Amino acid sequence: MLTQSVDTLAAVAAVDLVKVYGSGDTAVRALDGVTVGFARAQFTAIMGPSGSGKSTLMHCLAGLDTATSGQALLGGTDLTKQSDKVLTKVRRERIGFVFQAFNLLPQLTAAQNITLPLELSGRKPDAHLYAHLTETLGIVGRLDHRPGELSGGQQQRVALARALMSRPEVVFADEPTGNLDSRSGAEVLLFLRNSVRELGQTIVMVTHDPGAAAYADRVVLLADGRVAGELDRPDIASVTDALQSLAVAR
Repeated sequence: MLTQSVDTLAAVAAVDLVKVYGSGDTAVRALDGVTVGFARAQFTAIMGPSGSGKSTLMHCLAGLDTATSGQALLGGTDLTKQSDKVLTKVRRERIGFVFQAFNLLPQLTAAQNITLPLELSGRKPDAHLYAHLTETLGIVGRLDHRPGELSGGQQQRVALARALMSRPEVVFADEPTGNLDSRSGAEVLLFLRNSVRELGQTIVMVTHDPGAAAYADRVVLLADGRVAGELDRPDIASVTDALQSLAVAR
């Protein structure tokens, strides 16, 4: 029953998700029966102390890591039951990624990086969406430049455009402002928030920064591989208090 309700309401969800690294006495239970859903057209931040399982949860939900047991649901697709070939196609066509390290191909121009996932899946870019993203992100004048010729903030804007060009069901952002100065980081977070409002995009972001989490609609808190609570309409103060409470509880 829980599986059905989460699957119906969420763009992406974990149901009793377990991830164990290693075996025997050295085994580490990174996720310990996590059940949580992430609503469509919502910006959700995942937070928790170091080692809480937040990155592991994101990686399992994105098909980047294999769960030990439980379900990782993308719409009606259980990623834990798919072959590597299918997972590759799912990641390319249904999921967008934004990483701390940008992950742009250095030999390609910004424009080529943006459209690469579509080309790999044999689809033509939507010209109107391409124009909207590059104009909104302020990179129209940098599209012929390679990543090494761009600032960190510009590289992350290119990565954002790439992530949204395929109109993915969900965008996973892993510490997307970690390598940026405060101004560039704020611009990235504002764009993520606006993509939810204007494009109906679903965003799931892992962050350790209460300031970044305050841009989200909701914060899911993890501790010791379990869901430890959540916050709606978070602000810096409420997020900071919640993280401090988790630290004291440990």
